[in-house]
Amino acid sequence: MKYSRYKDENSITCLLCKHYCTLKKDKNGICGINYNIDGELFNKAYSHPSAMHIDPIEKKPLYHFLPSSKSLSIGTVGCNFRCPFCQNYSISQTSVVDESVTYMPEDIVNIAMENKTQSISYTYNEPTIWYPYAKDIGVLAKEQGIKNVFVSSGFESHEVLQDMNSWLDTANIDLKSFSHDYYKKVLKTNLDGVLESLIEFANSNIWLEITTLLIPDINDSEAEIHKMAEFISTKLGKDIPWHFSAFHPTYKMLDTPRTPIETLIKAKEIAKSYGIKYIYLGNIQNDSSTYCYECGAKLIDRNGFTSGMLNIEDGKCKACGSSIKGVWK
Repeated sequence: MKYSRYKDENSITCLLCKHYCTLKKDKNGICGINYNIDGELFNKAYSHPSAMHIDPIEKKPLYHFLPSSKSLSIGTVGCNFRCPFCQNYSISQTSVVDESVTYMPEDIVNIAMENKTQSISYTYNEPTIWYPYAKDIGVLAKEQGIKNVFVSSGFESHEVLQDMNSWLDTANIDLKSFSHDYYKKVLKTNLDGVLESLIEFANSNIWLEITTLLIPDINDSEAEIHKMAEFISTKLGKDIPWHFSAFHPTYKMLDTPRTPIETLIKAKEIAKSYGIKYIYLGNIQNDSSTYCYECGAKLIDRNGFTSGMLNIEDGKCKACGSSIKGVWK
């Protein structure tokens, strides 16, 4: 795809996310890393990752995608959101690129191959804003049989969402709230754009999981969880795994208390009442195993970020034969 379009002789429109920033000559967009250089979009984070680790896939979190596998995870700098609770704010809320660190797409794929990771994850900061780099890595990875993972806040442009179908295998998308005001006033984006992205992901061939960080007195009311559950169950599908994560004080929210476990348990009960089959609780000690929604058999035994396959074969419960949606090989 082309990552920008001509607007006038002095400006272009960036096509990476739904902000659709107008970039005048030599100026950057909201994310801080995409510029108009000579009438073309220039991504200054391209080939300059700020973080690179080998993670268990469960850490993304992805629970229905290649359990027990390892993923080479990379991130850059910058973001198109302004979340005051960001755990990776030191890289997401800066636009300073360390150009002394350079890894071309083929270098990243070679590292994944050397370490025998089954996937590469584009994560840590918002990968949509460095999509040109992620895609170039992903296309090469796909040629080598390595799968591709997006961990995102879900504000991709329609053009990027369509383009992703050619190379991306799975995405975990944050649904941070169901409040239009919160998205607009605090996160500096808009909820409708995220909901549109979620629907497009759900209707694509890309495996989707959703994460909601529950923050006390921000998005943890029963009324708001009911709204999210209704949207997921009716617009996306009841087979999509939903992860509720516990908040811990960080960045600009150091005075906000941790999420009580009772809040997480209640959220899980609400989600189940809408028929959502797979609900997981994160950032706390709890049973995070996967169970068959029909017969209750334990399908995947999880302990923290370690999991073992027990009773799934060819995507079906060994005990009763029910289909278990996910990517298992």
